[in-house]
Amino acid sequence: MAVWKQFLVALIVLAVAAAGWLKFYPGAPQMLAGLGLGVGGSPAEARQPGGGGRMQGGPQTAVVTAPVGRSVINDRLSAIGTGRANNSVTVKPYTSGRVTGIDVESGAHVAAGAVIARLDSEVQEIALDRATIALADAEAKLERMRSLRSANTATQVQVTDAELLVGNARLALRDAQLDLDRRSVTSPIAGIVGILPVEAGNYVTTDTVVATIDDRSRIKIDFYVPERFAANMTVGGPLTASPIARPEAVFEGSVSAVDNRVDDKSRTLLVQAEIPNVEDTLRAGMSFRVEVRFPGDAFPAVDPLAIQWGTDGAFVWVVRDGKAKRTPVRIVQRNTENVLVAADGIAPGDTVVTEGVHAVRDGAPVLIAGNAPTDAATPPLAGSGS
Repeated sequence: MAVWKQFLVALIVLAVAAAGWLKFYPGAPQMLAGLGLGVGGSPAEARQPGGGGRMQGGPQTAVVTAPVGRSVINDRLSAIGTGRANNSVTVKPYTSGRVTGIDVESGAHVAAGAVIARLDSEVQEIALDRATIALADAEAKLERMRSLRSANTATQVQVTDAELLVGNARLALRDAQLDLDRRSVTSPIAGIVGILPVEAGNYVTTDTVVATIDDRSRIKIDFYVPERFAANMTVGGPLTASPIARPEAVFEGSVSAVDNRVDDKSRTLLVQAEIPNVEDTLRAGMSFRVEVRFPGDAFPAVDPLAIQWGTDGAFVWVVRDGKAKRTPVRIVQRNTENVLVAADGIAPGDTVVTEGVHAVRDGAPVLIAGNAPTDAATPPLAGSGS
């Protein structure tokens, strides 16, 4: 093909592309008018409604707007924790010996001080009898010394020595009684007895576990929270907990304890919750999903359609005095009905563009759908007088 034919084809392609751009691109007439290339007339005609073109800087397409509201961020914490009994004790004997009897059954409820098991105690019983006899003998000697002292046949020193013997005998009796009492393994708290690992006839030592007792009238839940929630965790704060195995069961509880430091390895804070167990359906060791709600901060809320994205991040078109202003925003939280944002140039009560954003330019007037053009949106005709 000849060179002039190639050049002619290129001109035709460029002309078609320019016509398409002028027809379908919304800002094309303004750009041409700004360069002094009005469409269908002179630049002055392009600025006049009666001319062949559109108004320079005027609204090209009606847009839909929505007001900016105000909403509170839904700040909620969800964590997995492990439950434990309100009080839990592992019972071990004070001394070694052979178990002669078990006084409770597994799963039984016992009161504080109830005897769980008994050890052989013949030696301790003999020692108690001996201490009882020694005390009686010492008291009898003291009584005789006091009688002799009243008859002036004994000195005060002898009476004092007799009183000292009585005191020592009483201490020996208490010691023997204590040794005998400690041959009985008792429960230090009221609660439910677990499965007993020993039976009558077993030989136990001070390291042998005789029973485990749980007071599960209330369940404590240990869970960890990220350090950003540390300031929000206060003792007495309300929360809800659901067993992982029974998610439909929801228990109301409160924060019972907060650790005094954040773990420097996991950057989490240990928190303890407490929930009632009135029906005794919960057990120590169960896993729970804990949810804590906080009174969040208030932020401007915009329609999700108003959020636009550029190379520098999210932004919205704010309409002020009939003109659009591109306002960068930071998205705080997305909801189904609105989006919470943070920005210096937007506040509740402002108006943002939600539809027709393709026709909006920064600083250009906008025509809101349903509103007639105003003086702020339509400049006066060229050459018109006041």
